[in-house]
Amino acid sequence: MRKTTFILPIVVIALVALLSSIFVVDEREKALVLQFGQIRSVKEEPGLAFKVPVIQDVVRYDDRILSLDTETIEVTPSDDRRLVVDAFARYRIADVVQFRQAVGVGGVRTAEDRLSGILNAQIREVLGADQVTSDRILSEDRRDLMLRIRDQARSQALSLGIDVVDVRLKQTNLPSQNLEATFARMRAEREREAADEIARGNEAAQRVRALADRTVVETESEANRDADVIRGEADAERNAIFAEAFGSDPEFFAFYRSLQAYERALQGGNSRLVMTPDSEFFAYFRNEAPQGMPVAVGEQPDAIGSDTTGGSDETGTDGSEASSATDGSDSGSEAAPAPSSTQDETQQDDTSDAAPEAEDAATDSATE
Repeated sequence: MRKTTFILPIVVIALVALLSSIFVVDEREKALVLQFGQIRSVKEEPGLAFKVPVIQDVVRYDDRILSLDTETIEVTPSDDRRLVVDAFARYRIADVVQFRQAVGVGGVRTAEDRLSGILNAQIREVLGADQVTSDRILSEDRRDLMLRIRDQARSQALSLGIDVVDVRLKQTNLPSQNLEATFARMRAEREREAADEIARGNEAAQRVRALADRTVVETESEANRDADVIRGEADAERNAIFAEAFGSDPEFFAFYRSLQAYERALQGGNSRLVMTPDSEFFAYFRNEAPQGMPVAVGEQPDAIGSDTTGGSDETGTDGSEASSATDGSDSGSEAAPAPSSTQDETQQDDTSDAAPEAEDAATDSATE
């Protein structure tokens, strides 16, 4: 019983000591075995490892690639245009012993603070160097600048046991106080370009419009000229047809023209005419030909306006007197010679020329 009482605590103590002396190293980590703050061993291979219980401690560090975002800083390139730069870096702990000696018990937080200062210094140095302008920073040469920053930061970060894998510039903007001025300048340039385009468009439109107007004027002039030529030819042909028709039968032609004048003058409510009763316009209403027109043999035009009450007696008396006078003249003298054919033709031509003119004058007066 006594043996069991003494053996059981010893076994428990031995088991606890054994368990506290064993630790596991993960494949994503590196481990340091410290004794009273001094480095005794480095465990970089994954698996089981041993340490002295109570006396020795184990410190683990991440062996993966870590990320660090730097603070936003202002840089001044060689063209004196200030830029706001925001960068980030990828790093890993390459030497845990040197890393422990450099940062001490601060660990990763202290290391990132020191690495951030190194990166900011290198960014200012590279981007503020000679022949590095803001246009170059924003161009394809930006990759070369980031490689220069990475190489220079890596050489300084080795003293911390850190390997800088990559450095990238996330944003490169203008300061807020210069951003509005830049936007205003860009807006003014775009407005100027727009005004130039509008002016060129208006100029082209005016040229096209002037060309179209000139084409219209030329086309209308040619059309009017052709119309005048055609109208003149038609008038000449019409006059020729009228002359031919008048020459073939002057009396019928004068009668036809009079009918046309009646048709144009006596239409609807426009049939009121003011003229003398003996006007030649109403010659055919009185069954007589106009003045100067030959009358058919055996036809005597009726007189309009004669006195109906005693006209027949007076006419008969005058007729008997004229008949007796004629008889007397025939008995006492030779008969007068008949007019020659030349005189008849001359009288017919004069009548032909005067009839259309009389009809036109009557038509104009009726229209008025």
